[in-house]
Amino acid sequence: MKKHIHYTNEPIGDIKIVKNFLPSPDKLVFKRKSIKVTMALDAESIAFFKKIAQRNHVPYQAMIRNLINTYVAKYRIN
Repeated sequence: MKKHIHYTNEPIGDIKIVKNFLPSPDKLVFKRKSIKVTMALDAESIAFFKKIAQRNHVPYQAMIRNLINTYVAKYRIN
């Protein structure tokens, strides 16, 4: 059972207005340049990603994309 908050009519005290410090929505979007690729993958692999994606409520394509991005970040040759 949730604990109920009981409000009273007491003075709040000194109030300080805080300037808006949150970034604008356009600065929260991290859009990477992407290229569409068509490739054939094993049915077993796709079934695996779909099962895990469904369990975590995410698109399975995003999981595969993140897997590839993680691999590239680890093994990138400069």
